Amino acid sequence: MDNKNQKKYYCGTLVYTVSSLVVLFVWLLGGDFAWAMKDRAIVPAATLLIRQFGVSDLVYSLIIISFPNFTNIFLTPIISYISDRHRGRFGRRIPFLAFTTPFIVAGSIGLGFVPMLAKFFSENFTQISYNSWALIWFGLFWIFMDFGTTLSGALSGALINDVVPQELLGRFYGLFRAVSLLAGMIFNWYLMGLIESYYLYIFTGVGVLYGIGLTMLCLKVKEGEYPSLEEEFAGQNKSGNIFKPIFTYFKQCFSHPYYLLVMVALTLSCFISVPYNMYAILYAKELNVDMDIYGKICASIYLLSFIVSFPLGILADKFHPLRTSIVGAIFYLFSMIAGLIFVRDAKSFLIILALHTFLSGCYFTVSASLPQRLFPRALFAQFNSAFGMILALGNTLFGMLFGFILDSSNRNYKLVFVFAIVVIVGAISALLAVLKKFKLLGGDQNYNPPLPSQK
Repeated sequence: MDNKNQKKYYCGTLVYTVSSLVVLFVWLLGGDFAWAMKDRAIVPAATLLIRQFGVSDLVYSLIIISFPNFTNIFLTPIISYISDRHRGRFGRRIPFLAFTTPFIVAGSIGLGFVPMLAKFFSENFTQISYNSWALIWFGLFWIFMDFGTTLSGALSGALINDVVPQELLGRFYGLFRAVSLLAGMIFNWYLMGLIESYYLYIFTGVGVLYGIGLTMLCLKVKEGEYPSLEEEFAGQNKSGNIFKPIFTYFKQCFSHPYYLLVMVALTLSCFISVPYNMYAILYAKELNVDMDIYGKICASIYLLSFIVSFPLGILADKFHPLRTSIVGAIFYLFSMIAGLIFVRDAKSFLIILALHTFLSGCYFTVSASLPQRLFPRALFAQFNSAFGMILALGNTLFGMLFGFILDSSNRNYKLVFVFAIVVIVGAISALLAVLKKFKLLGGDQNYNPPLPSQK
């Protein structure tokens, strides 16, 4: 077909035909596969690794959950504010994504060498124990990972918002989820049972894959032209006051009641699976679940989720992710109630694991484009970072509180279901409130988000 006769899709100054959209999606999804493999592999592997060093649930929560979210509170708003206002030959997102990549690669590879480094230093500096050296080196490389992950996580969604046509966001995130699930299938089927014997190879392989995937994305994806700073941010900080950007950021993001409601709803929505996800492996170990079986069940459910991910993305585009998120959260609530009632042993745990994996996956597929559909496009990274800051604060407090409660309850992992149920009910209530406001602002056809003050 002649390109002149092909349907055109628009995103800012970018114009796509179907064929050029396919190319764009290939490079974005290739980078996403590397990102997803990092996410799927690093946390389970790090969880099993750090527990070998004799840490309590509280220390585990502080390092694995609370610390990364604590840094999100400070780093994400800064990089998002700067990125929204950056104008350069390579775009406003790509340069920052390229900058973060070496930190993640170094952090991932370094984690694989933690046991070797701890052994070497404990043998040569005997005043500090093996476990203490292991935690020191683990913490150092975890900081590298966290720094890169925090910054790149803040910008990847903003890049998608800048280059993917809005009417295709649901479908794109359906494919996005499919790629993530493919990474999950590969990791859980082939590698989950090998983690405790092959830390070095798994961490190193993930680091190298991430470096290749994100480098290719940065080289191949092109951003469009953005309005000049004078046009888009007229009147901001002409006084030279170094504190004015901070005041502007907080005023724009947190002064409007609607956006506060949206951020609370998004935070609770993202949080619904955190209680179970962060302690599932530890719960499984407590019930003597074989890690190879655990991984293969997850991989099998990921295959089913992979099949339905793109159709779910179409549903999100058709009915709006607000509605599909509410329905998805209700179904996921049933799985947590079932877990609270029925989990008693390894067999019942694995049944609920399968149910959780499928329903939470469906939920995050249909809700993935929510921020892009609700926040103003010109300041998307900034507003998304403000939401991320609230999410990070919640995760930080949760990590410390829940870790303390689990230690105090002698590791009663049943409590993960109680926490999850409370969060899900809160998320559903908040999403319903946003839906009501969304309709008043024009609804599906004429949504007109409130414009934040530019001063």
